[in-house]
Amino acid sequence: MANDRQKTISREVTFAGPGLFSGEEATLTIAPAVADAGITFVREQDGKVAHIQALVANVMKRPRRTCLKNGTLFVETIEHCMAALAGLGIDNAIVKVSGGTAGEVPGGDGSSEPFVRVIQEAGLTEQDSPLSPLIIKKPIQVMDKDATIAALPGPTDRLEIIYDFEAPAPIGRQVFAFHLGDDDFVKQLAPARTFVFEQEVQELRSRGFGKHLTPKDFLVIAPTGPIENEFRFADECARHKVLDLIGDLYLLGRPIRGRIVAHKSGHSLNHQLVRRLIEVQESNVRESLVHREAALDIRRIQRILPHRYPMLLVDRVLEIQGDHKAIGIKNVTFNDIFFQGHYPGTPIMPGVLIVEAMAQLGGLLLSQKLEHTGKLAVLLSMDKVKMRHPVVPGDQLILEAITVRVKSRTGHVRCKAFVEDKLACEADIKFMLVDAEPV
Repeated sequence: MANDRQKTISREVTFAGPGLFSGEEATLTIAPAVADAGITFVREQDGKVAHIQALVANVMKRPRRTCLKNGTLFVETIEHCMAALAGLGIDNAIVKVSGGTAGEVPGGDGSSEPFVRVIQEAGLTEQDSPLSPLIIKKPIQVMDKDATIAALPGPTDRLEIIYDFEAPAPIGRQVFAFHLGDDDFVKQLAPARTFVFEQEVQELRSRGFGKHLTPKDFLVIAPTGPIENEFRFADECARHKVLDLIGDLYLLGRPIRGRIVAHKSGHSLNHQLVRRLIEVQESNVRESLVHREAALDIRRIQRILPHRYPMLLVDRVLEIQGDHKAIGIKNVTFNDIFFQGHYPGTPIMPGVLIVEAMAQLGGLLLSQKLEHTGKLAVLLSMDKVKMRHPVVPGDQLILEAITVRVKSRTGHVRCKAFVEDKLACEADIKFMLVDAEPV
């Protein structure tokens, strides 16, 4: 990329038309946003307004498209709009969607070209904040049956995508490579349209999709070629798959640098890769904290928590962000007393003690709030407890606690425990905050 500064659209622009699947008329407005805000969709319906960040955490599962949801409101088929924003280098924008009940953005011709056109009319504005791209540093792969997608280390100044697509005649095999940041997104990728095969049309229409479309305004492919239409590129199907992939990858919330290799992947697998990239990035951040000076060493921990051997299960607090978030560690060794009976010959850390370690970190986090100084966090309830991965001697358990809600007498903390980049346990833990007895 030639520029390392964030950008937004220069002025508000509007694009209207029917949704690609629903056919309902909708209006989409793209407006400027402040630096570091990212992309936010605003859905207006029946007097209600929902702000939905364009992040994979807000994705709602839908066939053949990408949908974002917040509460009861959602926006459908956002991938072509997201691809346009990513392809043109817009980091921050507010995208308002109004009209109809389907929540679907205007579909245009099934490509990103209509979105690109209105954005180019408005122009871009460079902002003061620097870009913070995610650089792929180690291989990651996700698979579903014969579909696969891999993120690989590559260039650190752009995103390279290689897509291998296979389909029945007349498509066959199409391989397309695109360098986002070097190649011409507007001419080479934005015009590539959504496609459907002739045998799929009846099934889609029976489910209520695309009834307003004809082959002239929707790319329908028969064994002999497009029906009442023409390909814009000989490999238009593979190009559109790359377009969808770029839109879905932007749900990471920031640009990606490296190489993506995909074979027959679709929206669901694209989303899965984004989630995996986030998990690995968060793991890297946690691991980097291990080598820093502790926010709380064991002596300071003992001044706050009443626990002692063998029940003190937090060795060090690596980071505390106010009263919002804490990260700590528990070094798991064969000398831990519970391994004597759990289980002889197959030592595994009991799940209840992993939860206890998370709860202790949660108590340390709640103690940071001024009005709770001198109070003791006593376990009140646990919810959504899930054991994900065994913990054995030699592991370093990295604990994470995030405050959900704190009141005068209660606290609610969302906790996770990791071994390297693997989630070992998670739970929502609630505490009663009581006055500590004087020693």
